[in-house]
Amino acid sequence: MDDVTADIVVVGAGLAGLAAALAAREAGASVVVLECAPEEERGGNTRFSNGAMRAVYDGVADIEHLVGEIGEQERAHIDFGSYSREQYFDDMARVTQYRADLALTELLVDRSRDTLAWLRGQGVKFMPLYAWQFRSPDGFIRFAGGSAVETYDGGEGLSAALFAAVARAGISVRYGTRAVALIERSGRIVGVTARCGRDRVEILGRSVVLAAGGFEANAEWRTRYLGPGFELAKVRGSRFNTGDGLRMAIAAGAMTYGNWSGCHSASWDLNAPDVNELAYGTVFKRDDYFYGIMVNMRGERFVDEGADVRAVTYAKLGRVILAQPGQVAWQVFDGKVTHLLHEEYRHRRSARVRAETLEALADKMEGIDKASFLRTVADFNKAVRRDIPFDPSGKKDGRCTTGLAIPKSNWAETIDTPPFEAYGVTCGVTFTFGGIRIAENCGVVDVDGERIPGLFAAGAMVGGLFYFNYPGGAGLMGAAVFGRIAGASAAAFVTTS
Repeated sequence: MDDVTADIVVVGAGLAGLAAALAAREAGASVVVLECAPEEERGGNTRFSNGAMRAVYDGVADIEHLVGEIGEQERAHIDFGSYSREQYFDDMARVTQYRADLALTELLVDRSRDTLAWLRGQGVKFMPLYAWQFRSPDGFIRFAGGSAVETYDGGEGLSAALFAAVARAGISVRYGTRAVALIERSGRIVGVTARCGRDRVEILGRSVVLAAGGFEANAEWRTRYLGPGFELAKVRGSRFNTGDGLRMAIAAGAMTYGNWSGCHSASWDLNAPDVNELAYGTVFKRDDYFYGIMVNMRGERFVDEGADVRAVTYAKLGRVILAQPGQVAWQVFDGKVTHLLHEEYRHRRSARVRAETLEALADKMEGIDKASFLRTVADFNKAVRRDIPFDPSGKKDGRCTTGLAIPKSNWAETIDTPPFEAYGVTCGVTFTFGGIRIAENCGVVDVDGERIPGLFAAGAMVGGLFYFNYPGGAGLMGAAVFGRIAGASAAAFVTTS
């Protein structure tokens, strides 16, 4: 084939696509990466992430292998703990209601630790993820297990490190090139048709890796698959994730798989743009809801804000908010806890109101049923178990309410101390869960259960891993694990076919 551009064509330049490109290049294949975004917006959802990754680790030695030596003074006030293979499986099973594909989960869990080390070898820099851990009043930090590390400068730093590795490896990246269809010849996938502006070009290879993300930035698809009202949700990540890769794969006969009506949907500031911008990153996340209460426009609580730790509740909260009147809710805090809120809450564009009395606060909460709201707070305050100490360290403290139709299971603190603050929030969609079916080598499976020769997939295009919810840090980890496998498998296919 004299017109081959490279051995492997990778579609998408987020973590999954770049991991695939690097793994394929390590195996000796030539690679071209297609990125539909212009260079200044490259990187997909990876650039919008906080860089946290959930992986198995045995203790501080595993963390030091990634971040470098941790000094004695730092060690003295930190318990780094561990996160076993069994704990990872349990978390995946619990939050996905035992639906997660077993084979895919095994790959995610068992490849997590060595994939982090591989990323470190590619130049990705890590640091301990202190922000997600349990903090005692005296400053002692106890790691919760799971996501123990994050990348320097979050997703921005992760993306920059990977693009630098791609450049060192001599891998070509074509920006402003949107793949729109797969090319099949003699029963195998050999490239893609792409748009460069309004021009169509054929980019040929010997195999293709699809890593183009989900469809969260496609309002019509969100409504079709996630359900009515989701066209009104805000997009937390890249505006370029519109389902192109999924559309191409399905048109080529790929089997759809997984939770197509499910997505990572979190509490997102009401004043955030409809589609996020790189300049904002994660400043609109509102994930400290468990320190207060949430009410809808009727002034009523509608969810147990303290059901579990943040890492396993935040990604399903957006859907619940979207179901409320006006697709809006208010997070309400009093003066005893506002100092605990993350710095994002202080962003100048936050939909924040503040008052010295609850009555005055309600007057500023546009559209709220004031009388109902005041009754809700009064009833909540009466129901708080004051005999159980409030522990804001992040671990479940058991301080709950009694007698309410919707309980608060942990971190129930009375709302009675001024100044009072309320934050308007809505649903923000990060990525979608539905995708296509892959084999354990990331080869795409068709509707008859057979492999599609020459076609591989990774990242958010993979269906069957997350259902209803996900444990924090598992999304980026999955992108890295399956991207690496897909690249190596595509290279092996090229050399053996």
